[in-house]
Amino acid sequence: MHKTLRLALAAAGFAVAGAAHAQALTEIKVSYQPALYWALPFYAATEKGWWAEVGLKPVFSTFPAGVPQIAASASKSWDVGGTGSVPAVLGHVRFGIKTIGVTNDESAGNALLARKDVADKFAKDPASIKGQTIVLTANSTGDYAVQSCLKKWGIAKGDVTIKNMGQAEIISAMSSSNADLGGLWAPNIYTLEEKAGARVLCSGKEGGAIVPGALIARGDYAEQNPENVAKFLAVYLRAWKWLNANQTEAIAMMKKFYEQGGVTISEASMRKEFDTRPTFDLAGQLSRMDRSRGSSEMDVWFNEIATFMRGTGAIQSVPQASEYVTDAFMKRVQADPKLREFANKAQ
Repeated sequence: MHKTLRLALAAAGFAVAGAAHAQALTEIKVSYQPALYWALPFYAATEKGWWAEVGLKPVFSTFPAGVPQIAASASKSWDVGGTGSVPAVLGHVRFGIKTIGVTNDESAGNALLARKDVADKFAKDPASIKGQTIVLTANSTGDYAVQSCLKKWGIAKGDVTIKNMGQAEIISAMSSSNADLGGLWAPNIYTLEEKAGARVLCSGKEGGAIVPGALIARGDYAEQNPENVAKFLAVYLRAWKWLNANQTEAIAMMKKFYEQGGVTISEASMRKEFDTRPTFDLAGQLSRMDRSRGSSEMDVWFNEIATFMRGTGAIQSVPQASEYVTDAFMKRVQADPKLREFANKAQ
């Protein structure tokens, strides 16, 4: 098409094929941690082209854990994303980050593991963990799960030595017999089980801890772009609907996604991800965020996590979950007929 004619049509408000569609897409910067179950919807939505269907163009950034991810928000390097609930609380306290939904219930996906040679001893007598060193990623959901397990066994944090390590370092240390006990999250749990014969001694679920994953948004971005945040949520919910309804294809997709992040686990372990980690559709999200009768389920979960974090010294006081957990953007999805229909599609 001649440039002058194209400009004339554009000025007159006529759509120019191709160019108009490209211009209609709004960039949104999405942060996550690679090769994790709750991040799979980002990959699925990209493979299926669902971002463009709501007018978004995602630009992804990845982080090895939640703390550096949260810190990166200060430079506005991302707008929205997913993270663990512990870094989500830290993000509110330090940077005003909002929690806008739940990625999954990962209570069974964060655990204390023991190296193969010593697993039987610790399993038979958990009190013998006193005086031992536990390697874990500080201020993480793995840390929260480990502390819940120690509390269950009547072991105080001061009764053990905690050594901070990244997840890859923990796998290496336990595989080479340089550490006996480690706090990990899935799929790293399965990697250590399959490659080094390690055993789960206690998961967060067994320790009585509810460990939700968090969908998050920078506070200033969410305030200025509420519609984009709602569209982001609709895409995420749509992806979970499809993944849960098409598990054979979902497992194949998970295999590719995990391998891109350097993780190779068996199909049985991938199925365990789906079987042990509940996810929530739009109705489920709204139900868990409902404050019509007082504190919501999410409020209770996050207040308990914040209490744990104060105990570790990560934060100085316990913020009320109602300060940063907001259902405003889920309600936007529910209130918009097109977004609501999109979010609830299983195909």
